[in-house]
Amino acid sequence: MERATAPPPADRREPGELFGAGFTLFADMLVLSLATTVASLPVVTAPAAFAAASATLRDSAVDGAAVTARGYLRRLRARLTGRFLAAGLLPPLVLVVLLVDAALVHSALPGAALVAPALAPALAPTVLGAAVAGLRAIALDTRLPLRAGVRRSLADPRGSALLAAGVLLAALLAWAIPLLVPLLAGPLALAAAAVEHRHGGARTAA
Repeated sequence: MERATAPPPADRREPGELFGAGFTLFADMLVLSLATTVASLPVVTAPAAFAAASATLRDSAVDGAAVTARGYLRRLRARLTGRFLAAGLLPPLVLVVLLVDAALVHSALPGAALVAPALAPALAPTVLGAAVAGLRAIALDTRLPLRAGVRRSLADPRGSALLAAGVLLAALLAWAIPLLVPLLAGPLALAAAAVEHRHGGARTAA
């Protein structure tokens, strides 16, 4: 008589538990989405908030570590450094530049009608590439190595394409259903952690 083999850890459930570990990770991701959105409200804290969420979800998925508010806040405090706060200034600056460019394009300046059709196709890949490199840097460790994020993006085009698709989908959902915006940070943080784990990204103690 053959012995029944034990199910893999991802399929094990506690007595009375209706859903497996995959649903638990999904629920944790949604809760962390809200926490990350709130922590990102000062704007300059957004990179630190995303990095803390990415590290928390990575440890939960890979090591089975419990997702707790105390653990997230501990990781967030560890990442509230000058480098992370300085990186938080970049998105607002880019937004200001884009708004100024858009205002100039729609003005009566000579040549504005010729520049307008080429502006969006030229800027969109740059902004998307910067977002992917930033997310990959955020998922690496507590030092926010921006150069390493760029190198990872170039060395792992498949992972970067997956992450770019996630960014585009998040942008589309934010545009189509604004109420979902507070829930988009968690999936992006998890996607960044998953891409880096798939690529064998370095891990550091949080």
